[in-house]
Amino acid sequence: MHGYELRKRLNLMLGWGRVLSYGSLYPALKKMLKASWIEERTMPATGVVSRRPRIVYQLTEDGEREFIRLMSEVGPAAWDDDNFDIRFAFFGRTDMEIRLRVLEGRRTRLQERLDKVQTNLRLTQKEMDRYASELQRHGVESVEREVRWLSDLINAERDQQTRPLEKPQPEAQT
Repeated sequence: MHGYELRKRLNLMLGWGRVLSYGSLYPALKKMLKASWIEERTMPATGVVSRRPRIVYQLTEDGEREFIRLMSEVGPAAWDDDNFDIRFAFFGRTDMEIRLRVLEGRRTRLQERLDKVQTNLRLTQKEMDRYASELQRHGVESVEREVRWLSDLINAERDQQTRPLEKPQPEAQT
């Protein structure tokens, strides 16, 4: 894909809460080129709009191996705020055990954060004005909602793990 299309697809995958800028994309592409994880080809211009040739990026075998390595890593970086959304967007290509460990790690991290915020909130509630209190309440509710969502995902993963594979039923003949 060329850079514009790559950015558009990644932004669709990551959702409205996270927008990838060209200022982030192109340095990342340069870094991946230098590491030989991707290669670039120049394609001739196809439209009247631009006469400049397009640069198209493609994953290399080394890049595929690096992607698999990164997606199999489990640890605090996998469930941090900066990395979790991206990891989650590619869960379809991740082993179930790894998905469970990342989801559980994220839930634990958020639960710890929630406990700390709720404790601090009780201590400082009297010192805050109405708007600061509302902002805190909104933050707590957002984290509680994400913890419930993660719990639902974890339960669904575990249900899938324990359910035997179903054999497809033959179609009825008429």
